[in-house]
Amino acid sequence: MTTREAPPTAVFAAPRESSERARMRRAHAVGAALLTVRAHGAETWGWNGRTLSRRAGVRWLRVVARPEGKAAGATWDGNARADALLPRSVPRPRLYDVAEWTADGYVCRAELSEYLPRPALAVGGPVLGRELDLHSSWWADLREALDATATVPTTRTTVRQQWIDRHFTDLLGIPAPAIAWTTGHGDLHFANLTGPPLAICDWEGWGRVPVGFDAGLLHAYSLPQPGTAARIRREFAHVLDTDAGRAGELVALAQLLQVTSRGGHPDLRPHLARHVVHLTATPVP
Repeated sequence: MTTREAPPTAVFAAPRESSERARMRRAHAVGAALLTVRAHGAETWGWNGRTLSRRAGVRWLRVVARPEGKAAGATWDGNARADALLPRSVPRPRLYDVAEWTADGYVCRAELSEYLPRPALAVGGPVLGRELDLHSSWWADLREALDATATVPTTRTTVRQQWIDRHFTDLLGIPAPAIAWTTGHGDLHFANLTGPPLAICDWEGWGRVPVGFDAGLLHAYSLPQPGTAARIRREFAHVLDTDAGRAGELVALAQLLQVTSRGGHPDLRPHLARHVVHLTATPVP
């Protein structure tokens, strides 16, 4: 559930096929009609064109679609479950209404959320493109929000032990560590963060993650900006400098290395590889 109006990167872009772009735009128009709002402003496409969002007055209208017959998965209602279950102390856009329908062989879901007028701290995608100078109170708010999220019991799974067992060693070249689990956001980067004041967006994939995963992911996406990356390590040293936090950070790095091996965020890969060597003294395979 993003609230920025910015040009997408290669992976945050409209579908390549014009028919798919048209289908998603039709779905967005249907969602607006069902929730009785008028969408306007720039289109914001999600990962590989999976979602389409636009501003709708003082609301934000996001539409996602999946083929009929395909299992919904945890991300399908993640924003709604977060709105219902997370403590109100976790700053996030409020979800006001939801609609579902079937069209063109797809099941569609529209979510009408609070529109945040302040932009995300990263523009166009999760890889940080500029240094940030955020007040210590903003960092304190982020730590408190993640601590509050960690207290929420859930069976939702964001990172799977089976994925770690299957891919960790191939991606990092070292044995998989023991994992301590917690509840987390699961996709923490500055394109999902606003401020000040802080708001954390896009809760579709929240659930069980390794301790240190969220902080490690935020740090990894910020590696091209060394000043901000260093600040993250200081602010989350109490997590990242522990054995459990280091293991979670390595899982986050492994997941991003898999993404870059498939063509996503190519400019990030050398930063990830250098950081893996720093943490493990082992080159990336």
